Amino acid sequence: MGKLSGKVAIITGATGEIGKGTAEKFLKEGAKLVLVDINEDAMKKAKEELELSGEIITVIADVSKESDVKNYVNTCVEHFGRIDVFFNNAGIEGKVAPLVQQNLEDFDAVMNVNVRGVFLGLKYVLPNMIAQGCGSIINSSSGAGLDASPNISPYIASKHAVVGLTKSAAIGSANANVRVNSIHPTAVDSRMMRSLEEGMGVKQETIAKGIPLGRYGTTYDIANLVLFLASDESAFITGAQYRIDGGKGAL
Repeated sequence: MGKLSGKVAIITGATGEIGKGTAEKFLKEGAKLVLVDINEDAMKKAKEELELSGEIITVIADVSKESDVKNYVNTCVEHFGRIDVFFNNAGIEGKVAPLVQQNLEDFDAVMNVNVRGVFLGLKYVLPNMIAQGCGSIINSSSGAGLDASPNISPYIASKHAVVGLTKSAAIGSANANVRVNSIHPTAVDSRMMRSLEEGMGVKQETIAKGIPLGRYGTTYDIANLVLFLASDESAFITGAQYRIDGGKGAL
């Protein structure tokens, strides 16, 4: 029996590397999935690749729009009857530039997805979990949500905000046996890191040298942590921030 056997999970940002890798891991562990993403073509491809592994439904949604968030939550409940796990994962990196060169539109675009999207997901998933008396929520933050960098200020601000939302939601729902934690990856081999490398003019090899374990994380490194927090193995963990950064946070 898998670690998520019979459980129902929602994953936002489901077509990105981390979302898709986590979906694969969840399916192998017996979960039923609702995959949420804004990219319809990428969603179609992901569903085709994953569908043979388990029960999946897909919802196209902009996580910054309240009506879209209500829809993916309602779709899950109407189809499966419950929500056991919520991987609140959708996010964007924004423009790489010093703070004084970021405009308000750049800032708002990042905050709308990374903060508004996380907030709305919590707002509409939590009542279902509280009513059923159990559930696990994993919010995607970043190493940038615990540290800082000079050239991605909107992203830094957004990921710090996720920490606050995580702690607040965890305290507010603990008496209903609902757990809320955040994960904090740093350099992960993904499209987002390619974008950041290009914007910063730094090669992957150079960044990897600054990580004690000497490499980027893989999507499956992240998925393994998300699985742990989603499963009953982490039943006494809530309100926590989990670095997954190859030791970089210890420097």
